[in-house]
Amino acid sequence: MIKKVIEDALNQQLTREMYSSNLYLSMAGFYHSINLSGFANWMRVQAQEEMFHALKLFDYILDRGGKAKIGEISAPPSNWQTPLEAFEASYNHEQLVTGWINELADLAIKEGDHATHILMQWYITEQVEEEATVSDIVARLKLAGDNPSSLFLIDNELKSRTFNPPAA
Repeated sequence: MIKKVIEDALNQQLTREMYSSNLYLSMAGFYHSINLSGFANWMRVQAQEEMFHALKLFDYILDRGGKAKIGEISAPPSNWQTPLEAFEASYNHEQLVTGWINELADLAIKEGDHATHILMQWYITEQVEEEATVSDIVARLKLAGDNPSSLFLIDNELKSRTFNPPAA
């Protein structure tokens, strides 16, 4: 049986992951509106991945005998000034999520909840990958600057991303 303090914290993260999914879907819409279909695809896939993260928490809470509760999900922003600005917002968001995941890992240790601690290790590893990937794209966008040809090349590369559920 899951402790109430852990259940509450995981439910809060479940809601945050659903917000993340909405944020990336909103970013996909932004990129689509400025005719960057590769960027839009990348963000749409990211939205799917974030929903996978939410469902993983949802199932874990249920498997531990808890009650999964989805809290209020705020509307994400829907417009950014530049393609770079949106990806920088994505990177900042991933850093925020990493902090929340680390807090959950700390709570699991404090509460002696080894199962939740193991689950958080999966999320920690996932966050390292997410931050590195987004950081790389931000760096390439900065290198591209205002060069439309460079932006086109990055956009074309991002079209190839597909959703592959992460290994559990």
